[in-house]
Amino acid sequence: MSTPAYISDCLAVLLPPETLTVSEWAAKYRRLDSMTSAMPGPWRNDTTPYLVGIMDEFTNPETEEIVFCKPTQVGGTEALLNMLGYVISNDPAPSMVVYPTDDLGAEISEKKLQPMFRITPPIAAKFDARSADMELGFSDMFLRIAGSNSPSQLASFAERNLFLDEVDKFAGATAKEADALSLAEERTKTFANSKIYKTSTPTIRTGPIWKAKEAADIEKHYFVPCPHCGEMIELRFKQLRWPGEEAGSYADRAEFASYCCQECGCAITDAQKREAVRHGEWRIVRQNTQYCRSVAFWMNTLYSPFVRFADIAKKFLASKDDPELLQNFVNSWLAEPWEDTKLKTDEDLVLEHQTDVAPYVVPEWAKLITAGVDVQEQSLYWTIRAWGDYMTSQNIAHGQAYSWQEVESVMNVEYAKADGDRMVVQLCLVDSGNDTDSVYDFCAENSDWALPVKGSSNPMLTHYKVSSVNRADSRAHGMQLIIVDGGKYKDMIAGRLMKPVGRGAWMVYKDCDEEYAKQVTAEHKVNVKGGAGKVLQRWVPKASHADNHYLDTEVYAMAAADLLGVRYLHLQEQAESTGRQQPKQSRQQQPLPPEENWIDKNERWI
Repeated sequence: MSTPAYISDCLAVLLPPETLTVSEWAAKYRRLDSMTSAMPGPWRNDTTPYLVGIMDEFTNPETEEIVFCKPTQVGGTEALLNMLGYVISNDPAPSMVVYPTDDLGAEISEKKLQPMFRITPPIAAKFDARSADMELGFSDMFLRIAGSNSPSQLASFAERNLFLDEVDKFAGATAKEADALSLAEERTKTFANSKIYKTSTPTIRTGPIWKAKEAADIEKHYFVPCPHCGEMIELRFKQLRWPGEEAGSYADRAEFASYCCQECGCAITDAQKREAVRHGEWRIVRQNTQYCRSVAFWMNTLYSPFVRFADIAKKFLASKDDPELLQNFVNSWLAEPWEDTKLKTDEDLVLEHQTDVAPYVVPEWAKLITAGVDVQEQSLYWTIRAWGDYMTSQNIAHGQAYSWQEVESVMNVEYAKADGDRMVVQLCLVDSGNDTDSVYDFCAENSDWALPVKGSSNPMLTHYKVSSVNRADSRAHGMQLIIVDGGKYKDMIAGRLMKPVGRGAWMVYKDCDEEYAKQVTAEHKVNVKGGAGKVLQRWVPKASHADNHYLDTEVYAMAAADLLGVRYLHLQEQAESTGRQQPKQSRQQQPLPPEENWIDKNERWI
């Protein structure tokens, strides 16, 4: 005897949802229609196998945020739709999808989301076809569509699941509202089991998706087996090879592009790549914490089954000489942030600027020595640098101290040249941003060679200016306080690192340690969006939480040399040859007032 329909229908309602991952749900139920897909029909995970790990992270109960930093057209949005479909079908809860604009959200809702819901059986049974484009109703949940340009929509309702598409194109903060990304993320606070999925092509290093990738607890990259040696490798653009200019036009040369395995050197073809990608896996390349709540995935176009190696080579060769086209290639094909600057440094460049002079020995050409101290909570970083004509300089010592007594000791040592002549630190600038009272006391006790320094919060017209300590309760009251534009001095350091070892270069002693080299190149100058969308260039850390203490000490040491007139040291010999008397420099020379310091304002004459 068969069970009556009214009983079977009731029992069906009580059945728990299927135990499926997102990728399994997509393979079972997702259908691609011919209006929106170049490959209509059932969803196949083996077409874009790298999406499986990203989608299945959504069902990991420990993961709260998923970040996918990607190139264009590799399926980031399709992964979003599969996660969304899984939620509606198997785990209904208030959800929101945010697009860069309202208009784009309405168009995607009409032409992509709603058609998908109608042809997906477990969703079609729940979907209210009379729903408005921006608020789609289902029998057991609501799905809201919003644009980042409408703050009121982003701040209206609590949402358990938040899907953010192309976040680098979201509206920024205004005088009245926080940025759209922050407003949207606030909606998930009331849910203990919330999920956030962010995906975008990166733009600049300070853009939302790259910052989210850098801040994630775990970062994963996709590795594939080399068909020749079997080693798991990460596909990188620098391994792409094509013939030289003698082979003809760039389009003809690009047609012969192949991938050179970084492990065995063998050439990998497009057909071999597709098979390798099917056997690839996501591997952790960085992990910050033991208990991870945010997971970032990064990949470039080389993994795409829809793009040949020849297409990538051709696009690069057509773009490399045009900054705008090259930026699009870097962002949309390599999934890397654009850095439009010649001021790039790295630790290898620093180590290439080693001289033959041993540490703690003063070079023969040196005429003065300055120092800088960066104050941290647990320690004090210091550096000592020798200066000669034409701002030629070399680090002669650096280190980490754990007391003010250690700093005082190292600054009062007599440093000798090879011929026995001895020199002392003439001026040391000490960072007063942290532990200000202690810094002021230290500088007051060592006022013949130490001055407090503070970085300017905004760019200045000059490299530095002289202020004074205005604390009646401090022993340093009335003492000179040096305000420096750190960005300008970092420009100078980077520019002089580009010079070969010798006159005018910024150099280091023999066998300089790598940690110092890493820290003095821990920042780079990149485009940053300021107020009203204006793009500015600023020095920022290359990676989150990167130590840059020695870079700060070198900025202070260079500013100290500036105060002592390092820019016109070479004029002394000229004056002596003409019989003009030059004043001798004391251990601390009085700084020039800003209005008289015309050399600082006209650096280009050097």
